[in-house]
Amino acid sequence: MANEAINVSELKGEFREKVNKLLPEGNLNLCLTCGTCASGCPATGLENMDPRKFVRMVVLGLDEEATTSPWVWMCTMCQRCLHACPMKVDIPGMIYLARQTWPREERPKGILGSCDMALRNDSCSAMGAAPEDFQFVVEDVAEEVRETQPGWEDLQAPIDKKGAYFFLNQNSREPVTEPDEMVPLWKILHIVGADWTYGSAGWGGENYCMFLSDDEGWEHIVALSAKKASELGCKVFLNTE
Repeated sequence: MANEAINVSELKGEFREKVNKLLPEGNLNLCLTCGTCASGCPATGLENMDPRKFVRMVVLGLDEEATTSPWVWMCTMCQRCLHACPMKVDIPGMIYLARQTWPREERPKGILGSCDMALRNDSCSAMGAAPEDFQFVVEDVAEEVRETQPGWEDLQAPIDKKGAYFFLNQNSREPVTEPDEMVPLWKILHIVGADWTYGSAGWGGENYCMFLSDDEGWEHIVALSAKKASELGCKVFLNTE
């Protein structure tokens, strides 16, 4: 393709039209090809791709080349490109749509498995930790800190505290594999006098369904967490991720 003249009129462009329809304010056609997006992208160079190349492929109607590249799964969705772009081209939004063109069973197994695991119980934990297991670990670690660390006898790590101001979620890898890693944040919240709580449901902080471009799974996890926060009467959802 690099050594051949491209006849734009013969290119498909169905994906480009989808982008224009679903992201009407994405400013796709305003791309200046300046490369600012690529200069700060952590995925630039992987699979010989970068955000600028991806956008140009979409603009030119190179649907297959743009959507089937493994590079779309290497994007972290950090939105650095969007914030840097002088024309505010919504590249992360396009990446999300490109991921949706992949059959679900062909998407990266790690992300797929983590999403499906999070959908299996009310914890929304990608590690599969059930609500009762999370509560046991939190209470056990908090008790150990109170008993063994001078000065922290009053440390609390509440779960399902009614009326707490902050609803806190948690990367579910920590209570499963590194429970002591939860303690520093508890201490910070204790020192500043924050009124907070975990929820027994919806406490899993990571949302792999979002990265999988699974709209239904993403919505389910967010809705479950928001519902629990609302039931407890919390004012602010504090996302640790």
